[in-house]
Amino acid sequence: MTPDPTLHGLSFDAHLSTLFTERPLLERPRVAREAGFDAVECWWPFDAVAVPSDAAVDAFVSAITDAGVRLVSLNFFAGDMAAGDSGLVSWPGRQEELAESVEVALDIADRLGTRRFNALYGNRLDGVDPEEQDEVAAATLDTLARRVGEFDGKLVLEALSGRPAYPLTTTADALAVLDRVGRPELTLLTDLYHRAVVGDIDTVAEQAGRTGHVQLADAPGRREPGSGTTDLDRHLAALEAAGYDGFVGLEYLPSTDTLGSLDWLPRERRGIR
Repeated sequence: MTPDPTLHGLSFDAHLSTLFTERPLLERPRVAREAGFDAVECWWPFDAVAVPSDAAVDAFVSAITDAGVRLVSLNFFAGDMAAGDSGLVSWPGRQEELAESVEVALDIADRLGTRRFNALYGNRLDGVDPEEQDEVAAATLDTLARRVGEFDGKLVLEALSGRPAYPLTTTADALAVLDRVGRPELTLLTDLYHRAVVGDIDTVAEQAGRTGHVQLADAPGRREPGSGTTDLDRHLAALEAAGYDGFVGLEYLPSTDTLGSLDWLPRERRGIR
């Protein structure tokens, strides 16, 4: 079902880690701007390095500012994702490494105006008690939320599908962590693709008040809207009607080239509303 973005007034941003991958990362902000986007988001932009060089940070910041786009969301360092890592929040012994990367992220955010940060929970680890990991995660998220709160920001936590070792699969799993931590700065990332895959997408509007960010891709396939069977318009409209007024990140994998995959979204709807 090809969505009709005229049915709601939410703003879309281009996810630089999944879109425009025909170009090197530092060229993607400019290409996104040329395609009509005012806003972008990104996973940790320094591969598997928690603390990149000053030159690498400056190059990323310059790529965003020179393109004239706004970085609305940034992932904290999540380990070696290419090797299967899914975050450090619940990983005993890596809190200092995560904290160092957070300070890098907040420096970037201070320079770019970013106020949303995604902290991936992390996989279950062989030989480690899950309760120990959950205790580490609760303490880490409390610390991160306080630090981000000092920065007038919000931390988002998401449930993921397709990663067997990642313990937060459903919205209820993520909300249980939010409740355990109990910090107002810690909010839900609602990814409509993952929600459709696990089958709890029809409840997303119920949590609009606790949602700090939204992402989308069609399901099945994680491709552009219209490639699958998910009624994305209905769920976006429901979120908006329930009070969500933030950005919607286009975190999908284009079926062909990125520009061709954007035919569903008129150019005039790619700017900030």
